[in-house]
Amino acid sequence: PGVWRHGDWIKFTERGGCVIYGRSDSTINRQGIRMGTSEIYQAVESLDEVLDSLVIDLELLGRESYMPLFVVLREGVTLDADLQRRIKQKIRADISPRHVPNEIFAIEQIPYTLSGKKMEVPVRRILLGQDVNKAANPGAMRNPQAIGYFVEMAKRLGEL
Repeated sequence: PGVWRHGDWIKFTERGGCVIYGRSDSTINRQGIRMGTSEIYQAVESLDEVLDSLVIDLELLGRESYMPLFVVLREGVTLDADLQRRIKQKIRADISPRHVPNEIFAIEQIPYTLSGKKMEVPVRRILLGQDVNKAANPGAMRNPQAIGYFVEMAKRLGEL
């Protein structure tokens, strides 16, 4: 009672105002079109070359949306220009042009919780600069080593 939660990142200023930065959950909102991540996973993982995937929307107030897609590929498959084109084409055709990722990265594994959920929110928090120890609990992860890739990527994003 007396508490309102709306699922957005917010910062209160010293003068009593606030700045709303964007969604704190894994809902993707590209150019006003909201979508859950499962639709993207279904499209991407229907391609024979892709074993698993993770998509993160890094939209923040005052910045253009940046949506990377991370894919785990079958052994022997390379993320070349043709496969990237086909992944983007599949998303465009099955979902919408607005949900085509800005970039696609091939990674070794997607981080999962012990209960089998993709760790979308912790990865998003890490990519937005939150300390990994605050964003993810290794004891609750099936594969804690998988988070290291995203910590390194966050460092690169912070340099931009």
